[in-house]
Amino acid sequence: MKSKPALYLALALALVAGGAALNRTVAPVWSDFRARQPALRAEAAAAAGQGVTLALLGGFRALVADAAWIRMYVLWEQRDAPAVATLIRLVAAIDPRPVYFWLNGARILAHDLPMWRLDAFGGYDRAPTALRDRVEREQALLAIRHLEAARQQHPQSVDLWVEQAGIEWHRLGDPGSAAESYRRAAELPQAPYYVARLRAEVLRRSGRKPEALAWLKQIHPTLPRGDEAAAADLVLARIRDLERELGVPAPAAYRAER
Repeated sequence: MKSKPALYLALALALVAGGAALNRTVAPVWSDFRARQPALRAEAAAAAGQGVTLALLGGFRALVADAAWIRMYVLWEQRDAPAVATLIRLVAAIDPRPVYFWLNGARILAHDLPMWRLDAFGGYDRAPTALRDRVEREQALLAIRHLEAARQQHPQSVDLWVEQAGIEWHRLGDPGSAAESYRRAAELPQAPYYVARLRAEVLRRSGRKPEALAWLKQIHPTLPRGDEAAAADLVLARIRDLERELGVPAPAAYRAER
């Protein structure tokens, strides 16, 4: 008996079977995935030569994307890196509307796939350092490209920039790029207050303390004093810490508005 994810995907395929040709965006990803999945080729045999078009999907796009995402998680549990990466791209191509798909796809690309790829070399701890660095960089860059594509669909998403900043900081070891991504996130409408504080922290930890101080002095006057999330007092305390570390003389110290 087929597993539930396989049944869902078979149902989705039946719903979208037909049409003259594959959509040019989905076609290469779909073909790549089917080539890697013999079982899926069998399930899709009824649709052979028919193709799938996004126009035909219509109101079923969300259903098809959900079914493919479920299938991706089955393969994720099997640590099938090539198939998982392909399905992440496929889901985004079928239904780019949910930010959830983009964000979690990027996280899997950046954090899970490097570990799986290194399994072939005895695991993360046994793989040569140079190889680990190369694989982690390759996957981080793939995740960032995925997020860049996501912003074509969701240009006002704060979460996409925050996710990119985290990958740049923790996976690529590039605090300069992370600080820029946090800045882009912080300047978007509806950005949470903590994003601006993260930018200052990245600048401080990377030795760019004058920039961190200038940034905190810029944002502090904009923080509502009665809003706990804004943490205006915390930002002021960090300003004072940086002023001491940088030896800012008292006459030049930041004057907080009362």
